[in-house]
Amino acid sequence: MKSAIVTGSSRGIGKAIALELARTGHSVVINYDRDEMAARHTVEEIESGGGEAILIKADVSWNEDAENLVEQVMDRWGRIDVLVNNAGILPNPRKLEDISDQEWDRVMGINLKGTFYCTRAAVRHMKKQRSGNIVNISSVAGKEGGTVGAHYAASKAGMIGFTKSLARELAPYNIRVNAVAPGPVDTEFLSEELKAKLSKLSLLGRIARPEEVAHAVIFLIENEHITGETINVNGGRYMD
Repeated sequence: MKSAIVTGSSRGIGKAIALELARTGHSVVINYDRDEMAARHTVEEIESGGGEAILIKADVSWNEDAENLVEQVMDRWGRIDVLVNNAGILPNPRKLEDISDQEWDRVMGINLKGTFYCTRAAVRHMKKQRSGNIVNISSVAGKEGGTVGAHYAASKAGMIGFTKSLARELAPYNIRVNAVAPGPVDTEFLSEELKAKLSKLSLLGRIARPEEVAHAVIFLIENEHITGETINVNGGRYMD
């Protein structure tokens, strides 16, 4: 059985990705930082469906936590086949002059530096096994800017550049690196009022379901001739 790490997978998009990976035969790491109860529920849901999952607490914005996360997986399963860098923070909307140094660093720390730390730790092992799949969860904000703020858009755009660079670097090791750029997604983080407002930006008249983002991740993992790509999941809001 192949193993997969999904960072930030206690709920929302990360949970949907973890459930889909388990459904397609992967042993899955459910990673969380704060919400242990939700993470345990995700593990239980996977196990009730006959899958295998383990729970690992880690704040991926700290290199030591990211390294420990990967080493625990290696100790348990001896290999890492899939890494999904999903952990992220969506800050309150801010104008540039209202973004503090601390908020900038926090957004970059989780969204971009966390992706770097986890990928660097996992790639050491993927290179040895000469195989692997990395999928980074970016955002439509990384392509069009968005309205949340320059810090969020910059972090998500950075993930896309990171994806392209690593796709070139790691191809000789049979490691593929891709990204998914969702628009707004129907999770508990959005109010009903905001969901209705954001739905008007989609050609399809609604925001995405978490499972639709998860399906894009599985597609990128299963199609062995795609690397360096970023798939839009935004209902036609942004096309490229």
